Amino acid sequence: MEIIGKKYEADEYFLSELLYAGSLVSDLLAMLKPSMGDQLLEQKGTIVLGTVRGDIHDIGKNIFKMLAESAGFEVHDLGVDVESSVFIAEIRKSSPQVLGLSALLTTTLAEMKNTLDALRTAEVRDGLKVLLGGNAVNRDFASEIGADTAALDAVEGLENCKMWAKK
Repeated sequence: MEIIGKKYEADEYFLSELLYAGSLVSDLLAMLKPSMGDQLLEQKGTIVLGTVRGDIHDIGKNIFKMLAESAGFEVHDLGVDVESSVFIAEIRKSSPQVLGLSALLTTTLAEMKNTLDALRTAEVRDGLKVLLGGNAVNRDFASEIGADTAALDAVEGLENCKMWAKK
């Protein structure tokens, strides 16, 4: 998947090839996991992931999830239209290193800020890296609302997670 991700970033592969490869790896991991147990992949960390309240788009989120799982991350995907209280409950339950917030609609940018404010109020933000993704976000917006960064695509998002996992 790393090779495919790099070819995608270099415009040698298209989104369809990235999706297809991610789907193959996810299916393969699902088949192998029961017989391999903990030997399958070195666990790199845990990511909680979801599309914020008010937005039901999930294609980019799902691509990122496939890439992250194939790279050895445990991903807790909360789906779409996720309330900040659901993110907080899952963070408390699974103690992730990364929270991935996704949004396609610009009308849900305020909800990303609300979610980050709720994380601080609930005192679960310290030590948690927050990654924003989706066409509605950029690095300036991430900085403005107190997220760690925004990824331009799923491959870049995964690279951030790998970097954070090494620390």
